[in-house]
Amino acid sequence: MPATPQQLEDFIQDVLISLHANIRDLEEKRAFADPEEHAYIDGRLFSYIEMLAILRASARDTGIDPGAIGL
Repeated sequence: MPATPQQLEDFIQDVLISLHANIRDLEEKRAFADPEEHAYIDGRLFSYIEMLAILRASARDTGIDPGAIGL
């Protein structure tokens, strides 16, 4: 069964909310982390931020305004 436009929008919004929440959580953890944990946290932050960059580029490539969908 194909997804409806509303289901797709809800899915995208849920993914973006999760990505943003994970970034905020990691930034907060980094502020209180031991120096040994910084590299691990920085790696995870880089991955999440890179994922958002990929989504922004893909949105632009498909004619979607990244800001209109929370990017």
